[in-house]
Amino acid sequence: MDVIRTERLTLRRIIDADCESIREIWLDFGRSECAMYDIPHDTDADSVRRRIERWASMSESMKHIFFAVCLGDALIGYVAFNARDVGYEIGYCFHSAYHKQGYAKESVSALIKHFARMGVTRFSAGTALANTSSVNLLKSLGFKLTDTEKVSFYKDTNGQDIVFDGGVFELNV
Repeated sequence: MDVIRTERLTLRRIIDADCESIREIWLDFGRSECAMYDIPHDTDADSVRRRIERWASMSESMKHIFFAVCLGDALIGYVAFNARDVGYEIGYCFHSAYHKQGYAKESVSALIKHFARMGVTRFSAGTALANTSSVNLLKSLGFKLTDTEKVSFYKDTNGQDIVFDGGVFELNV
């Protein structure tokens, strides 16, 4: 199992026991103004348990890799790497109590370096352009905006799609 240590964090593969921590992160995220820019997470305890068990079952896979970001004993976020035709698409989510402290940058940067040592040279990520924290994180890591797209995950009260501008970001190392 990959375990990566940074100055402040431990990054390890997601395990079954992470269910409640991930559920709390998703509940917290669901209350944020950025929730509308992401696929809704089912936060029912059984649904979260099943999903995290599925993530944990992929612990030896290199196709879908889910890393817990731990500060001491606390799981404060996670980073996902999903194999694409070329390289990996990354995604991340952190509990708001740990925002704006550099944990996302520290963990994603360490993981990109880890994958680069294994020969991976291309990474991509998507985020809403209005999610300035995520856009700034990606840019600070060296990602470049390469495309935009119209995205919708929710409908308004009239059943019409709520559309926002999404950015496609890429990094070649």
